[in-house]
Amino acid sequence: MIKRLNERLNTCFRVSLSISALLLASDAFSESNAELAKKLSNPIASLISAPIQLNYDQNIGPKDEGERYVMNVQPVIPFSLDEDTNVISRTILPIISQDELSPGSGSQSGIGDVVQSVFFSPKAATESGWIWGAGPVALLPTASDEQLGAEKWGLGPTAVVLKQTGGWTGGGVGNHIWSFAGEGKRKDISATFLQPFLAFTTPTALTLTVNSESTYDWKAKDWAIPVNVLATQVLKLGNQTVSAGGGLRYWVDSTDSGPEGLGWRMQLTFLFPK
Repeated sequence: MIKRLNERLNTCFRVSLSISALLLASDAFSESNAELAKKLSNPIASLISAPIQLNYDQNIGPKDEGERYVMNVQPVIPFSLDEDTNVISRTILPIISQDELSPGSGSQSGIGDVVQSVFFSPKAATESGWIWGAGPVALLPTASDEQLGAEKWGLGPTAVVLKQTGGWTGGGVGNHIWSFAGEGKRKDISATFLQPFLAFTTPTALTLTVNSESTYDWKAKDWAIPVNVLATQVLKLGNQTVSAGGGLRYWVDSTDSGPEGLGWRMQLTFLFPK
């Protein structure tokens, strides 16, 4: 088990270094670290970023013997559509390593299904200070192994709303995905994702965040509810500004074969302001 754990962490580390090497060629920029930290708390801020997020969960499967590492590569790219509207592309590409999620299932490693969101967002907040965006979300069956993905194409709406006051940022992201094509032997998808969040950013660019990344499966009529408590710090690595940190996750509720107890997250985000 220890040898397998080391092999997986080494693989994740090599992937992270490869991506880092490509990104570290960026030029320096002028926004303060605190301003950038606050923008990171806004999922639809006009800020190019490349988060690399490593998650660990345990006690998976009917016998609670499974474990899973998921490295999410999550580039965020905003575009100016016109003088009033931004378009923000948010991609989640999971790189997964898992073991014994069900009896006799063995180990699998590879790429999971991509989730692609596109938000259309007014550049100016409302008169009362609310920031919002909405658009489509798509599930793409890109998994390299049938046990790493749903083998379904999915589509649905997504939206985000938040407000920033002083160092505080509060709001939520949500989407719903229905499957419309794919492998007929796999179950259809009708799932709602909800991510309420509350963050506080200090003048020293330290951000403390609590959120939930909950999913309701309308087919199984079951919730999966993790609560994350995270701390991240914006800092410079040479000429490259990054946000680094992590924290713990506790599964308040889970599916019959889903994770239980404590998990953790580490995150490194490369920032590319205009």
